Amino acid sequence: MAPSSTSSSPETFVIRRATKADLPALGVLGASLLRDHYAFDPLRFMAPRGDPESGYAWFLGTQLEEDGVAVFVAEQAGSVVGYLYAALEPQSWKELREAAGYIHDIVVVPEAQRHGVASSLVETACEWFRSIGAPRVVLGTAEKNERAQRLFTRLGFRRTMIEMTREL
Repeated sequence: MAPSSTSSSPETFVIRRATKADLPALGVLGASLLRDHYAFDPLRFMAPRGDPESGYAWFLGTQLEEDGVAVFVAEQAGSVVGYLYAALEPQSWKELREAAGYIHDIVVVPEAQRHGVASSLVETACEWFRSIGAPRVVLGTAEKNERAQRLFTRLGFRRTMIEMTREL
């Protein structure tokens, strides 16, 4: 997929596939995603222990060459300002779901938010899923992440499941 440029105030950003050179920045962004989710609900989400930046960078690095997986980055002025991790998931009897594209992660640095970066990342992933034959795209969002839910609704996603948790 060719990189795409999108206008953003005040500068332009480019959406492209991630490379190994992006892993340190992806680790920082992934760790921020982990911390945000933990702050939403520390009983449900993983605690950011040790060095989550290195852990996230390692994990995303394992995904870069996988078939049916894409990690897209938004780059602005030479810096990664966001990323999206997506994978084609097979039919799941456990989830009562046919094969689907699945957006696992999306995060944008605060200073680049509200400039179309997240929307461009999602649309790029949806176009990639379409190109590889995915019939639909599924994603999850933290219950307390209302801003993300508004974005996903604007982009045409609808609610289909509600996760519930009970501590034992």
